[in-house]
Amino acid sequence: MTGAIKGTQTPPIRTASPAPLAEDFARQIVAKQQRTNYHSSSLKTSIPRVMVANNVNKTALHPSGVQPQREHTEIEEELHDKAHIDYDRVAIVANPSVAALYEDALVYETGSAITSTGALSAYSGAKTGRSPSDKRIVREEHSESDVWWGPVNKPMSPDIWRITRERAIDYLNTRNRIYVVDGFAGWDERYRIRVRVVCARAYHALFMRNMLIRPSREELEGFHPDYTIYNAGAFPANRYTKGMTSATSVAINFAEKEMVILGTEYAGEMKKGIFTVLFYEMPVKHNVLTLHSSANEGKDGDVTVFFGLSGTGKTTLSADPKRALIGDDEHCWSDRGVFNIEGGCYAKCIGLSAEKEPDIFGAIRFGAILENVVFDPVTRVVDYDDFTLTENTRCAYPIEYIENTKIPCVSSGHPTNIILLTCDARGVLPPISKLNTEQTMYHFISGYTSKMAGTEDGITEPQATFSSCFAQPFLALHPMRYARMLADKIAEHKANAWLLNTGWVGAGATTGGKRCPLKYTRAILDAIHSGELAKAEYETYETFNLSVPKSCPNVPDELLNPARSWTGTTDFKGEVRKLGTLFMENFKKYEDQATSEVVKAGPHVCCCHKD
Repeated sequence: MTGAIKGTQTPPIRTASPAPLAEDFARQIVAKQQRTNYHSSSLKTSIPRVMVANNVNKTALHPSGVQPQREHTEIEEELHDKAHIDYDRVAIVANPSVAALYEDALVYETGSAITSTGALSAYSGAKTGRSPSDKRIVREEHSESDVWWGPVNKPMSPDIWRITRERAIDYLNTRNRIYVVDGFAGWDERYRIRVRVVCARAYHALFMRNMLIRPSREELEGFHPDYTIYNAGAFPANRYTKGMTSATSVAINFAEKEMVILGTEYAGEMKKGIFTVLFYEMPVKHNVLTLHSSANEGKDGDVTVFFGLSGTGKTTLSADPKRALIGDDEHCWSDRGVFNIEGGCYAKCIGLSAEKEPDIFGAIRFGAILENVVFDPVTRVVDYDDFTLTENTRCAYPIEYIENTKIPCVSSGHPTNIILLTCDARGVLPPISKLNTEQTMYHFISGYTSKMAGTEDGITEPQATFSSCFAQPFLALHPMRYARMLADKIAEHKANAWLLNTGWVGAGATTGGKRCPLKYTRAILDAIHSGELAKAEYETYETFNLSVPKSCPNVPDELLNPARSWTGTTDFKGEVRKLGTLFMENFKKYEDQATSEVVKAGPHVCCCHKD
């Protein structure tokens, strides 16, 4: 009989032809698995005995009998009391194992499969990326004066919040089973927050199990969340509710300490929602700076923090065989040092290979979850170059899957070097510049990189992209508030700040330039870490007024100053002025809260200049 419950199709019960009654019973068992509150972790050794024992008072009219009342767990009681989850109808699966989540995803979720390396492949549906235009913050008296209201943080009234929350709860109550995952955000125990995720998909549960810091069995006992996420992403928001602009809504309530997701099954919304919570909680309540950065630590305890948008090298450059990885994406800088927020990594997979990214490639194994990738249906080998479903293919895996990781992911050392990464496709920013405090604030608030020509219809030359603090979609407070905190910490701990351009040299990407070779970028980083570059002789780079070294070990001198390495077909000074003007136009949004010294630290292009 045991064999009958292992597959999704009914196998024979014995070698001889089964009796009709036995065959029917086997089908009932399979049906129970597929259509009821079955969860793999609830199976016992003796299935028939459990089935008989769970109901009493059977009659011909009611052959299933009556199920006796059972005691509810603490988690079930909390969800019932706080969210009116119907624990008598819905199976609440609390903190299941990785294997159990695999099984449920394969049975219940279309598009799920086990790939050749053992990672679980999942499909997020129509939304394969975040929906930043649908992010909302509840406007309430406790946080109203702190939140940076505007296009990033759209206000939601408390009344609309209650309607949205109720819509999510109603959906969760229609499910046969929901999952609860408990974990921590923040490796420093003084500042970590307890997070509870309530969701309807095994894929979402496994994702957050990987991305949160996993508690021990002892820590799970009596776990009470500081923040709770209700993910009802398969169910749409009501477009006609006041303030809604689409069927997607990602809403956070800092007073109620809850987050509600409707209309998107993209798992990254949960990760970045918690990030927004930390962008609020840490500065406002603890005077701790939240950073969208990677970080690593040298053998002597010196810490380097890397800020950067997508494609600038934040993950690649922090993965250094000579330095221990603290984290690849989200950190906090406290009075005792730097700590990672997450228990996992969420890496881009498009174009991934063992040669280019061996650490990430090796981390894609059992327990990891691949999102929206394409695999061979026979061999289950993933084609990381196939973007049929999306270019934003991803993998989420526990951070300990990266061999050179510092566990616990916290350093008592304060950053010695702050690296602001950019990928300038115009080829006019120097490969490396040393920044003073005001310049650091200016470029931190600007958060510049390039969008390449050809990525969208109508784009014929590289387009400037600005994201304040390199984290604009996730910010809760005004960017200048984070910039002042960063400047204060740099001054207190005497950190060096650098603008590192991993983009094009010699010319722009469309005018004959080439991407700065990784070996030279690595050599620049080595010189920063050794302290040699800080002692170099510098010259001032025009328009941007940046300090550029005249030499760097293992890097050609002419490469360091674009004015000397320019071979492009376009006018060099004209290209510099174009980019400088874009910086100035973008910074006008922040001038009202910036000091004159910070405004002057940016590029200056004379408005009366004529070609």
